[in-house]
Amino acid sequence: MMRISDTVKHLLIINVIMFIGTIAIGDGVLFYDWFAMHFPKNEAFKPWQIFTHMFMHGGPSHLLFNMFALWMFGTPVEQYLGGKKFLFLYLSAGLGAVALQIGYYYFQYLPMEAQALQLGATHDQIIEVFKDGKVFTAIGQKFNEIYFASMVGASGCIMGVMAAFALMNPNAELMMIFLPIPIKAKYFIPGIILIDLISGVSGQSIFGYGNIAHFAHVGGAVTGFLVMWYWKKTQFNKNRWDL
Repeated sequence: MMRISDTVKHLLIINVIMFIGTIAIGDGVLFYDWFAMHFPKNEAFKPWQIFTHMFMHGGPSHLLFNMFALWMFGTPVEQYLGGKKFLFLYLSAGLGAVALQIGYYYFQYLPMEAQALQLGATHDQIIEVFKDGKVFTAIGQKFNEIYFASMVGASGCIMGVMAAFALMNPNAELMMIFLPIPIKAKYFIPGIILIDLISGVSGQSIFGYGNIAHFAHVGGAVTGFLVMWYWKKTQFNKNRWDL
C-alpha cells in the first residue's frame, strides 16, 4: 500500500476536522455560513472564505471521495515535488478554481444587474428584491441562484493535483469506478476536464450529479497544469524557483 506523504496527511486531517466542525457547530448551518465560499455580493461573504472553502465538504460521500483522490494522486505528486511545492500547487489550484467559478457567476450576474439598473433600480434595491425571492420571473430566479450560490470542497485543488500527476506520469493507467477500463493519464485527466467544461457550459452534469461547480474543477485543473508545466520547463533553468 502506498505510504501517505506528510503534507497530504496534514491536509486530510484538516479536512476531516473542518467536516466535524460543520456537523457539530450550529446544526450544520453556522459553521458552513462562516467558511463556505459565498457569492461576493451576498452579505454572508467574508474574505477568508476564498481559502476556507477548500477545506469544507457538503457530506460524508463528498469528503470521502475527495480525500481518497487526494491520497491517491497527492502522495506521488508530493513525493516528486516536495512538501512546500506541493502545498503551493494545491492552494494555487484552489484559488484558480474559485476564481473561474466566481468569474462565471459574475459573467451571468452583471448583464442582469445592468438590465435592472436600466429600468431605474438602485444596487441596494436589486439585492433586496431578488434575495428575498420577491420576483419570480426567469431573471429573478436566476439572480437568486447566483446570489445564494455557495462553494465547498477540495475538488478544485485535487483537480490541479491530478493535472500535475498527468504531466508527471502521462502513461500511468487509471480507471473510473463505473468504467473499469485502463486509460492512460494523459487521456484520462483531460477527458475529465472536458466533461466538466461541457457540463458547466450546458448547465447539465453529464453524469447526472447536481450542485457541482464544474468551472471550479476546470479552473483548478488548468492552474495545476500551468504551475507543474512551468516547474518542469524550468527545472534545469537558472530562473527556477526552489521553495
